[in-house]
Amino acid sequence: MKNTVKILVACGSGVATSTVAQENVKDLLKEEGIPFEISTCTFSEIPSRQDNVDLILVTSKYNEALDKPLISVFGLISGINRKKIEEQIINECKKILEN
Repeated sequence: MKNTVKILVACGSGVATSTVAQENVKDLLKEEGIPFEISTCTFSEIPSRQDNVDLILVTSKYNEALDKPLISVFGLISGINRKKIEEQIINECKKILEN
């Protein structure tokens, strides 16, 4: 059983949309009482950083094969399907903590 969910939020530049998404995820997980560590990166950094995290969140389409769960979180920025994405994140984090 894990104590903390390690999350990586990625976007094209590693700065703009990933930072906005990161702040939304922080607020969401704090509300849910889910312990987490979160960081941002660029898409090109994902393959080298995936071994150190439990969950990867991306702000736009990402087609590379990964060993970790991946959730597209553009809706946290646009507002489209926001609740559904928040539920996906919460459910995945709970699953990670249980295993």
